[in-house]
Amino acid sequence: MKKLTSYVCMIALVLGLAGCSEKNDTLTQYEQKKLDTAQQIAVNQYVPYLASVIGTQEALDIAEYTPEEIEYSMSQQKRMNMDGYGLKSAIISFESGLKAIGKIYAFGETSATIDGKDIIVKVAIDGELKDAEAEIIISNDSFYIMRSAALNPIDTFEESMAKAGMNTLIGMGSVFAVLILISLIISCLGLLSGNGKKAKPAPAAKPAAPAPVAAPVVAPQPNLVSDLELVAVIAAAIAASEGATSTDGFVVRSIRRRTF
Repeated sequence: MKKLTSYVCMIALVLGLAGCSEKNDTLTQYEQKKLDTAQQIAVNQYVPYLASVIGTQEALDIAEYTPEEIEYSMSQQKRMNMDGYGLKSAIISFESGLKAIGKIYAFGETSATIDGKDIIVKVAIDGELKDAEAEIIISNDSFYIMRSAALNPIDTFEESMAKAGMNTLIGMGSVFAVLILISLIISCLGLLSGNGKKAKPAPAAKPAAPAPVAAPVVAPQPNLVSDLELVAVIAAAIAASEGATSTDGFVVRSIRRRTF
């Protein structure tokens, strides 16, 4: 039962997400009309005006005007609704872009999307030196005020490959430079710790000499021959003093030497 409930929840979630996607991707008739109108105004008014004003005295005058003066002048004289700050930044962007692409030969495909309070219009441009894309941001209301604009040159295949190669070279060069720097630091640390000399290996310890074996102590043996002769002499002397003719019957139990 629990597995069945989880499967049902998953299916409902997928269907809900699919429904939200379809709802967001589907435009109402009024929204589509606003996109079409914004594209026409961008291609017929905003982009041609920005391309024609570059390098003229009017562009220099606009740079000196206040945003309020620009908005009033554009609405009264040119019949175009433009934000003052947006027009100043757009002129700078188009001036830089035209230097890269040269003259504008024709306008290509256009596309428009709604992004909250703005409508973003993109116009493909065929240039003399390279192609570009103009991006015009217009207010999402009935006034169609140009908030900002930019001319973005599109790099050629050769330029893209050159940039990729340069990025690769810079990346690899940075890595090797860091590795070399680390090696130098490690070498310097080794010199500082050893005062520039390599430590010599300590000599191997010599084996200890075997301890001399003590010679066995031989206890002195008593001189038995001299003692027997001395006993015989003493026994004879005692027998003579007793008037005996022999030493039979005499027993010598001990002999002690006297010192004088």
